[in-house]
Amino acid sequence: MVDRDLVITNDEEMRKNILRRLRRIEGQVKGIQRMIEERKPCQEILTQVAAVRAALNTVGTMIFKNYSVECLREASLEQQQEKIEELMQVFLRFTR
Repeated sequence: MVDRDLVITNDEEMRKNILRRLRRIEGQVKGIQRMIEERKPCQEILTQVAAVRAALNTVGTMIFKNYSVECLREASLEQQQEKIEELMQVFLRFTR
């Protein structure tokens, strides 16, 4: 079972960076919507979809890295194996 109490990050700069990236992604998605409304070529639209996907993967990796560090930092020696298994479950969900 995943510990749902862990926060995104205690590092304020990291949190701001993630939020900035998410806002940029939001803008890119709105741009894709406009492109479709304006009947832009599929190749251009797909290029932007790929860019959004890559940006989301970057944000997800940042969040996963933070979660991994915090998860293991909080675990006692006895809990570490269980926490590693939880991390693997989260990782597999993220990479699907």
